[in-house]
Amino acid sequence: MSHASAGHTGANHGSHKSYLIGFILSIILTVIPFAMVMQGSASESTLIAVLVICAVVQIVVHLVYFLHFNTSSEQQWNLIAFVFAVMIIAILVVGSLWIMWYLNHNLMGH
Repeated sequence: MSHASAGHTGANHGSHKSYLIGFILSIILTVIPFAMVMQGSASESTLIAVLVICAVVQIVVHLVYFLHFNTSSEQQWNLIAFVFAVMIIAILVVGSLWIMWYLNHNLMGH
């Protein structure tokens, strides 16, 4: 019985090496901000900047190494669906924050 007849379409599911690379990068991107916070040697704005940068890079690492997102033709629709979902979530979050700020500003007498 071949893999194709078992329901596999030939998509790349990654190798042990790629999973290991992703895991190590994830650990590094978690330890960096954790160590900076525990040492307390940086300013609050620096800590927030490093935390946000490491979080965004870690999201990309997870998408590439664990979810296997890439620019290949097989992944094109998955990538489009993901980008659309991120846009919808961003619109909801930014819109909600904007409405809350507007109501607070206009109704609380500021």
